[in-house]
Amino acid sequence: MHIVIIGNGIAGITAARHLRKLSDHKITVISGETDYFFSRTALMYVYMGHQRWEDLKPYEDWFWEKNRIELKQGWVEKVDTKGKQLEFFDGEKMAFDKLIIASGSKPNKFGWPGQDLDGVHGLYSRQDLEALDRHSEKGIHQAVVVGGGLIGIELVEMLHSRHIPVTFLVRESKYWNAVLPDEESAMITRHIREYGIDLRLETELKEIWSTKEGSAQMAVTKDGEKIKCNYVGLTAGVSPNIDFIRFGDIEIKRGILVNNHLETSIPDIYAIGDCAEIRNPQEGRRGIEAIWYTGRMMGETVAYNIVGKKVAYNPGIWFNSAKFLDIEYQVYGNINTKPPENHTAIYWEHPEGRKAIRIVYDNQTSAVLGFNLMGVRYRHEVCEKWLKEKTHIEEVLQNLGIANFDPEFYKEYEQDVIKIYNQQTGKNLQLMQKRSLKGAMQFLRKLATT
Repeated sequence: MHIVIIGNGIAGITAARHLRKLSDHKITVISGETDYFFSRTALMYVYMGHQRWEDLKPYEDWFWEKNRIELKQGWVEKVDTKGKQLEFFDGEKMAFDKLIIASGSKPNKFGWPGQDLDGVHGLYSRQDLEALDRHSEKGIHQAVVVGGGLIGIELVEMLHSRHIPVTFLVRESKYWNAVLPDEESAMITRHIREYGIDLRLETELKEIWSTKEGSAQMAVTKDGEKIKCNYVGLTAGVSPNIDFIRFGDIEIKRGILVNNHLETSIPDIYAIGDCAEIRNPQEGRRGIEAIWYTGRMMGETVAYNIVGKKVAYNPGIWFNSAKFLDIEYQVYGNINTKPPENHTAIYWEHPEGRKAIRIVYDNQTSAVLGFNLMGVRYRHEVCEKWLKEKTHIEEVLQNLGIANFDPEFYKEYEQDVIKIYNQQTGKNLQLMQKRSLKGAMQFLRKLATT
């Protein structure tokens, strides 16, 4: 059986690796971007000089031949579902018995005049990184970054690391306030400006003006402001990269629709990763989640289903992590920017304004619902156990010390969080388990046996 995988990102490569572990089928991975799999989330560190390109490849180049995973570089133009073959832009065709579409995301473009000029790029692909390097070598005198998400702030940090002046256009009233609660959003907004970044809130791009040679020279906002620049980063989110199947017979919505076994509407064709949209997502999860770890989980799940070992995709408790310049961010569980009435938050913020802990619980059942952490790290396994078991908020608070993953010589803030809870409820709760590596290991060992 010939299994073909379109896309060599984390989803596609995880599928290929597990298929090889589980079977002796012929496996071909197709990518037009690069010959070999690389860590997309680390692109910024190559530009900043922290890593070399070869450091982004998790596997040596000989790995693929040794594991009998064939690699093909090319761009797929069409999927012939009835004839079970792929058609490439150069006219070549490839037959398949089973197909996994793992084509990932593409940067959003909203029809801005000038969005395809030289000097206007996203930050998603190897080609985007090469373009940024090329323009940096020529000399970027002023950059504009459009879009206030995670990729946007990464690009801002990259440019800032090379002392390139950058103006950051964010249409919202605070940075990422569609995801972060008000206090955390305000914290990151302040932090961006503390870095000397020219952050423009409630500002939208209207168009990009061109030089006679066809390069970017001016960004114009909807308010009519003109910002001279010779580089524009478009980072206003991503969308499923599915244009090559848009007019075929595979059912799509925003992404490629799949069931809980990651099967599309066409037999023997599957979709995973950023391009897939779960028809009936679990409570608290979205149909499309362009997250590294969900791609990895989908890749493993689809491999089991293809070899006949039926496994339903189960992403578990929602979590994510990122870094906003110097502030690390973690979220576990249910954190709403507009919480329902039964959600109560305990929010503590350090006086210096660079650390915060938010714990949300159900004020009717007292079950813990979510953790939002800025500049403080908690253990994934501990938070996941509490959320899955709907642990009482007071039990969580009394044992909060064992969740702390910061080094032992860092200052502890668990008692400060409990103090706020006591003020809100009039109780006199005390921290029972202080942070210690020994205590955390005992707790994790107990987890492993339950």
